[in-house]
Amino acid sequence: MAQNVAVVVGVGPGLGASVARRFAREGFAVGLMARGKGKLEPVQGAIEAAGGSALSVTADATDPASVAGAFSQIREQLGDPTVLVYNAGTFVFKGIVDTAPEEFETCWKANCMGGFLAAREVLPAMVKAGSGTILLTGATASLRGGGKFANLAVGKFGLRALAQSMAREFHPQGIHVAHVIVDGQIDGPKIRERDGDRADETLLAPDSMADSYWHLHSQPPSTWTHELDLRPHVEKF
Repeated sequence: MAQNVAVVVGVGPGLGASVARRFAREGFAVGLMARGKGKLEPVQGAIEAAGGSALSVTADATDPASVAGAFSQIREQLGDPTVLVYNAGTFVFKGIVDTAPEEFETCWKANCMGGFLAAREVLPAMVKAGSGTILLTGATASLRGGGKFANLAVGKFGLRALAQSMAREFHPQGIHVAHVIVDGQIDGPKIRERDGDRADETLLAPDSMADSYWHLHSQPPSTWTHELDLRPHVEKF
């Protein structure tokens, strides 16, 4: 079972799928993780049709037992992950007073705690091997909280802090931890349904983003990037 294994937590038709396909093209067996099979099956099918290897596992990234069970299945069937991409998240656009405590907690768990839970599952084997890559997907909200964006910003701020703490703890042990700030909207079916006439240049192309994720993984230890921001060239910042 000696093979490179990448796990993508939060696979959908956009960035998650593109990252999974990119690593599969490089010869990785890819563990695909999402809440529902419906998001996973098309991605697994595309990878296998191209001659790659993939395993779909349903999991709730906010539930410790669910995450542990999913990673146990991946380790048993594919091997120890050498790459983790945490791409899960959720958002409820509401003001503070209108947000129920349960909604706030759910968003924080998906946007932050899930990254902690997933990292705990892969770090022991990475430390033992003295190598590994953990990539965490952030957002504009990782840097600033906008009005009615607290349900996203609080978790993404936390995920960024998690990335910084993990990098300082595990970089010396050979594990590359990087945080990717996605500063813009990602092209995909949902945004095209809502705004089909939008110019391509105003959106982040998922396949091009996946190239950046692969680049982060491929960097030699002498030139590791910890934080990378990606945005369309027309995006203001």
